[in-house]
Amino acid sequence: MNRPAPIIKTDYPDPDIIRVEDTYYMISTTMHFMPGGVILRSFDLMNWEIAGYVYDTLENTPQEKMEGESSIYGKGMWAASLRYHKGRFYVLFGVPESGSYLYTAERVEGPWTRQKLESPYGYLHDASLLFDEDERVYIAFGQSNIRVTEWEPDFSGLREGGLDRLIVRECQPVYLGHEGSHLYKIHGKYYLFTIHWPSEKGRDRRTQVCFVADSLEGEFTEHEVLSDDMGFHNQGVAQGGIVDTPDGRWYAMLFQDHGAVGRMPVLVPVTWQGEMPVFGREGKVPAIMSTKSSRPNYRYEPLYTSDSFPCLRDWQGRFELKRQWQWNHDPDPRLWGLKEEGGLWIRTGKVCTNVLQAPNALTQRMFYPRCSGEVTVDGSALREGDCAGLCALQGCYGMIGVTRTLHSYYLVVVTRTLQNGKLAGKTTQDYMPGDVVERIALPGPVARVKISANFTDMADIVEFAWKNGGRWETVGEKHKLYFRLDHFTGCRFALAVYATQESGGEAVFTDFTYQA
Repeated sequence: MNRPAPIIKTDYPDPDIIRVEDTYYMISTTMHFMPGGVILRSFDLMNWEIAGYVYDTLENTPQEKMEGESSIYGKGMWAASLRYHKGRFYVLFGVPESGSYLYTAERVEGPWTRQKLESPYGYLHDASLLFDEDERVYIAFGQSNIRVTEWEPDFSGLREGGLDRLIVRECQPVYLGHEGSHLYKIHGKYYLFTIHWPSEKGRDRRTQVCFVADSLEGEFTEHEVLSDDMGFHNQGVAQGGIVDTPDGRWYAMLFQDHGAVGRMPVLVPVTWQGEMPVFGREGKVPAIMSTKSSRPNYRYEPLYTSDSFPCLRDWQGRFELKRQWQWNHDPDPRLWGLKEEGGLWIRTGKVCTNVLQAPNALTQRMFYPRCSGEVTVDGSALREGDCAGLCALQGCYGMIGVTRTLHSYYLVVVTRTLQNGKLAGKTTQDYMPGDVVERIALPGPVARVKISANFTDMADIVEFAWKNGGRWETVGEKHKLYFRLDHFTGCRFALAVYATQESGGEAVFTDFTYQA
């Protein structure tokens, strides 16, 4: 199988990867989207599909449920460690506000059992789990200074008298200190991989670093193993796990920032010179990768999907969506459902300032270099001041949809923009109304709307259109997107409805079409 890098052209950052017999599994950051902890599956390291999610919701806090003006944008689940040990899968990750979590399951599809870890160090930043050959268990974690701690086999706490030491101390000026730990024992030696961003001249990009030692009690020596941006805007390829193939080859799954579309997985060949891993070829990531498949005729389910929203239910009778969809924050099951004749209905449950506060916004990742989404919006049950439609969801969002005002219906384009590099207004964008840049009277409450995105070479532009008399008509202006730390995720399509005056209104979405 041949494929140019990055191998998945959408937002699957902070990857960790394992192999179980002939199957590869990769976990990625999902931040504030639910269900969370997405795990992908592959048989060739190139093609991937969604195998499942680790959890449906986390703590059901008011912030996770977007009560009032609260949210967990830019927070939530990230940089998980994925391991397989004695017939069980393990996922470890930390959430700064609530602590660190260990999930275990016999199958990646679940069910998953959750355990909250009690550590004297509190939240374990970018933690990595290691099951050693002598059945001792270790976790590496930290930012700038990396610590390794030994745990009881049941993870009830730190092992009394067990290892607890710093193995990495930051000792140079940096933009980003060592983080994103991935700890392994390979060929009898211990390896810690981190992402690093030195600040000295000529090294102003993220790099991949390897520390190696003969034992966890010994001295770890540092080696930079990759500093390459593949010719793309000085965006260094770094952070992730390594894995071997059944025939003994090695690869690293790292990621690269690509602007507003997010951070994309990059597969890098790894060879060994003695005890040291060598990433890439002659210090560079190959432009084209080639791998072998353990199941050459396997057909993968796409990572994005169109959807007619048929009325499906799971074994418990709950409405069921295709696995490519994720909710923005913890959804309220009382406020959404599927119609018998097909279609997704979403009801408002609170008054909002803008779409970023809207509960039950349903999302899919956008894809590089171009993609488009279109959907039919039926606003017959909207209430005064409601707005329903299709959104390019991020801090500087853009939305096209139907609004109801003075008992009439209008097509609107609403955006949030940057001014002089900063968000307009004196507070964050989450608490400010958007700008209505287009408003067109509609003959009725139904409209088919479209968003087209162009991420080529960091263009990061979306355009809006609606179907007027059977023909697509562009409305509003081209809207600039930005990848920022306020959300810390790539831009997504979102189906959303929000109320500005009173709750209880409803919109129906049908025939979502995704093109990439």
